[in-house]
Parts: sequence; structure tokens; C-alpha cells
Amino acid sequence: MTPMTTPPDDRAARAQTALARLIPKLFRGGQAFVGVERALAGLDADTATRRADALPHSVAELLAHTNWWLGWMLDIIETGAPVPYPQHASDTWPTVTAEQWPALKNAFYDLLTRVDVHAARPDLANPVNHEETIGELLADMALHTAHHFGQIISVRQALGAWPPPGGGDTW
Repeated sequence: MTPMTTPPDDRAARAQTALARLIPKLFRGGQAFVGVERALAGLDADTATRRADALPHSVAELLAHTNWWLGWMLDIIETGAPVPYPQHASDTWPTVTAEQWPALKNAFYDLLTRVDVHAARPDLANPVNHEETIGELLADMALHTAHHFGQIISVRQALGAWPPPGGGDTW
């Protein structure tokens, strides 16, 4: 081994550490994009459940959809058993009432806490679902979450409910 060569085990360990550090940032934002806590801050139930003109979903519907998929992913990771994809996309879009908004937000934060536990696992390269590894599944769900939080911000903007208290990325 030459002095410039990194042993394969060391590269794998560094990659594992980098992925474990990146995954929570992808889920929560705060560097490359507005953090999820800020994106939901100061949003009352009536605004959260209202659809903006020409947009297909409310903030609450987007969050319920995100929660559905986070729960699906965590079930796979925590049971170690593959779970089939839903038959129809509509199965992953629960309806949400204004009364459900506080519980929906709390459920999202609870799901994020469960995700954090798995981000630092030493077995992120292990397959868990339909040939997908734990790390791939976490990264995919993080990007899915970030995608829908971008939509949440757009809905808030369309409703005139942006920026949130404390500001957003509006420069």
C-alpha cells in the first residue's frame, strides 16, 4: 500500500459517517434550503388546510402525504421486511381536517425523531426492501420530504402566508 492510498475499510467507514451526517440535514434542511420547522412555523390550521388557487394540495395534505411515506419507510427499516408499494398514488394522500392539523404536525416531528435513530446505523449498506439498502431508502425518503417541503413553501407563498415568523430564505 502506498502512502497516498486509503485502505478500503477506511473509505467505507468515512462514507458511512458522511452519509450518517448528511441524512438528517436532508430531512430537516436548514443549510441548502429552509428547514422543515421554519417551513411549518406560525401556520394555523385554517391556512394549513386551505388550497391555493390552481394548486392541487394544501400544506396539510402535503404533510399528510409526507408522513404516509415516512411511516412506510420506517416500517420497512424497523421490521426488516419488504413492504409492497401502494396500488394507487391516491392511497398515499390522506384527507386532513383543520382539527387534525396539530396532531399531523406532531406526527411529522415524531417520525423525524425515528428517522434520526436510523441515520447513524452502521448497516446503511444492507439491503432492506426490494434490493434497496437502508441508506438508499433513507436518502430517497429525505429527498421526497425535501421535494414536498418545497411545495409547502410554494403553497404558503400562494396563500400569502410566507415568510413564517422569524423569516425564511427571501433575499
